[in-house]
Amino acid sequence: NKNDLILHFFFLLSMSSIVEDKSSLCSKFQERRFWSAVKLLSNVLLWDGIVQEDTVRDLGLSKLLNRYLLLKLLNTPPGPDNTEKCNKVVACLPERWFQDLKSGSTLPELLNFCQHLLR
Repeated sequence: NKNDLILHFFFLLSMSSIVEDKSSLCSKFQERRFWSAVKLLSNVLLWDGIVQEDTVRDLGLSKLLNRYLLLKLLNTPPGPDNTEKCNKVVACLPERWFQDLKSGSTLPELLNFCQHLLR
């Protein structure tokens, strides 16, 4: 079920704000969950062109990226770790979604992510 999948990642990623010590087991677990969610995002977005674009964008961007991955990114201090995570998220995005966009614009579902990138 789509909602069960989303709730699973929400529970695991939402705890990230309480994880301070990078060497703790909890922190390492949160990192693995983040990368699993990025892998899931990548797999969901691979369905672009097979499943209706609105469905792919809703599940991949509105739900996974905006609700869960962005939460972890916002709680990751600026630096190489955050840059690497953002680059991996960007690498998942289908290029064709950006072909008809005007310079300086983005998809509505990516506004919050873009604001994070500009910080």
